[in-house]
Amino acid sequence: MNQPSPKSVARRLLELIRFSHTVFALPFALLACVWASVVPLPASETLEHDVAQAQVSLAAVEQTGSFGGQLSSGQIGLRALGVLLCMVSARSAAMAFNRLVDARFDAGNPRTAARHLVSGELTRGQAWGFFAAMVLMFFLACTLFLPNWLPLAGALPVLLWICGYSLAKRFTSAVHLWLGVALALSPICAWIAMRGEVLLIVPGDVWPAVGLAMAIACWVAGFDIIYACQDAAFDRQAGLHSLPARLGVLGALRVAAGLHALMLVVLAALPSLFPQLSLGIIYWMGLAIVAALVVRQHAMIRPRGAEGEGEGDVGLSDAERRATLRRATLKPGELDLGRINEAFFQINALLSFCLSIVAAIDAVWR
Repeated sequence: MNQPSPKSVARRLLELIRFSHTVFALPFALLACVWASVVPLPASETLEHDVAQAQVSLAAVEQTGSFGGQLSSGQIGLRALGVLLCMVSARSAAMAFNRLVDARFDAGNPRTAARHLVSGELTRGQAWGFFAAMVLMFFLACTLFLPNWLPLAGALPVLLWICGYSLAKRFTSAVHLWLGVALALSPICAWIAMRGEVLLIVPGDVWPAVGLAMAIACWVAGFDIIYACQDAAFDRQAGLHSLPARLGVLGALRVAAGLHALMLVVLAALPSLFPQLSLGIIYWMGLAIVAALVVRQHAMIRPRGAEGEGEGDVGLSDAERRATLRRATLKPGELDLGRINEAFFQINALLSFCLSIVAAIDAVWR
């Protein structure tokens, strides 16, 4: 039997981790880099006061040349490169871990039975080797931020959290929110990478990134619920705790819609909560497009016949009928899987790029 070439193995590894899906979180990390680069740092007097109170040395801030001003172009470029490498490596490690620990479930699920580890296109040894390489790359990338040591100190907890998502479905229906928080860490970590020295002195400096992260957590949790609707019946049979398995597809879609509505509320509040971001008309135009994309997404995946479902439940009380609908598993054809994939990838990738670009432009065009 011929051994696959290194090029073929590399291609399969990229397919294994769905490398193209990096576009979901990466734009928000880069947006946080832009914000952190252009938002004015606290005034020197504020820094000196807080340092005196906290007994923190200004040495780290002075080494970056950012005291009372901004990072130099070279420092911004190096740290942005570090953020890019950290994002790619951390996500790749988490996805490889997911495929490894979920291989048994993937083999039993018709939708995922053709994945590389199940079909034998890749060996577990190759996947573990790739995982180890990505973990090493992640930690090495964190050294690019030195003397800002915060990213390196937080590297292990962040990696444990994003890899822990792969195990969460085994014990909690909050697995979708777990993933939301995992991706929401991207702007917070990027902000810390760019301005960690200042955070040691003024911890509240990170709040704009936290606000963006809250919106991302709601957005990701919502679209992960939508994506999980494809596997509601399998998850229930396998004892996995996805929200569609617990509430039924219709109930899960309602929760997803509520999370996406909350995302829009948080995004609409950012200009008022954080005036230092200077978000104006361009941001509001982009937010209108994002809202339209969210509405489009939910219109696309609304199950056919959902409005009339339950009309035949004659003799059931209202409470029993509602419970039946919550547990309902849609029949084949009632939920178009092709449209779920389109809603999951195309619309969410467009949403991510649109919001990040307009928010970055508005912040830079001060």
